[in-house]
This record gives sequence, C-alpha cells and structure tokens, in this order.
Amino acid sequence: MPVVKGCNLPDDLLYDVENHVWFKEMGDGNVKIGMTAVAAALAGQLVAVTPKKAGRSVDPGKSCATIESGKWVGPAKSAAGGEVIEVNAAIVAKPDIANADPYEAGWLVILKPSDWANVKPALIPGSAVAGPYEAKMNADGFAGCA
Repeated sequence: MPVVKGCNLPDDLLYDVENHVWFKEMGDGNVKIGMTAVAAALAGQLVAVTPKKAGRSVDPGKSCATIESGKWVGPAKSAAGGEVIEVNAAIVAKPDIANADPYEAGWLVILKPSDWANVKPALIPGSAVAGPYEAKMNADGFAGCA
C-alpha cells in the first residue's frame, strides 16, 4: 500500500486525486465511493456527512455527499455519474468513522454508474497513485496525515 506523507492509499482502489475521492469496483457493475485519508486529514474531525439518498442520481463531477467538519463544509465529488443504490448509514450516524477508517467503515455511497467505461480510465490505480498524490500535496502545501 502506498503511503504518502503518512497518508495510506490502498492498492486495490482507484483515485480521483484532484477531489480526494476513491472508488472500489464491487464486481457487480457498481462502485463504492469514499473520501481518502488525505481528505479526512484536510477536513479535520468530521461532524456531519449527508450522502445523497438511495434512488437519487449523481451527475458526473457533482456531489454524492456533503461533508462537514469544524473548519470546512463541502461536496464529495464523484467523477462518475449514476444512481445511488446504497448509503452508508453508519457514517451518517457517526461521521468521524471516516477520520478513523476512510477506506472500510467510512465509505459514503454505492453508485450504479452510468458512464463507468468513460470514467475509469481517468482514475489513477492505487499502485500508481503515490507520485500524483505527493505532487498534489506539495502543490497544496499539505504536510500530511497525522
């Protein structure tokens, strides 16, 4: 697993580095979406996560959830468009699980993507994400995960 400036970036995921979002192919055509350890560190302790409801559509490049911390409120942008088929109720009830475990317990939504064949090639596989993520962190002046 690549670790960049103390931030874990699992190999088995695909990354939208610009938006600090990860995607995991579920094997049934759907993708699980979450925020990276970098996003969780940048945001600080999360106080609210409001995913789009199941059955709602997400436009490519638009929010699949709203993330709120003590110092930031903003969207978790999905590179893929499609229909939300499942929401992580655990993160709604306890938002800071994304700080402790962004890649397992802290996922946001499962999406049935309408455009995956076009989106997937633009994402960076975990095995190749260290360089691009380090460059993004350096450009943004981000020191790293605690």
